Amino acid sequence: MPKRVVYAPDVAIPVKAYSQAIDTGSLVFCSGQLAYDAKNDAVFSESAAEQTDYLMQNIQVILDAAGLQLRDVVKTTIFLTDMNDFVSVNEVYARYFDLDPPARSTIGVNALAKGAKVEIEVIASRT
Repeated sequence: MPKRVVYAPDVAIPVKAYSQAIDTGSLVFCSGQLAYDAKNDAVFSESAAEQTDYLMQNIQVILDAAGLQLRDVVKTTIFLTDMNDFVSVNEVYARYFDLDPPARSTIGVNALAKGAKVEIEVIASRT
């Protein structure tokens, strides 16, 4: 199967340099999601925990557009601008992956687009 662009119209439309997700048939690669509210051109909330909740909902919508669910996620990468937010972000994240959570990396970064505190990317599998 050739790669297919996945598009979920309820999630902020990415700039032309990337797609929300790419479906290869067996794997779906979701671009990093921010808690970005496109209607207001702003990041949702000041709290890293609230941003995590908002962006995880966006990830669910994108996976749904690809015909998958969060239980199909096999790998995530979390980017945090402040590692002091690790515990609060992890508490929210764990609610979305309460059974057999995926493999994960968490990386501290200097800054994220739009001034966000958290970005999460996922890889999901059809197997």
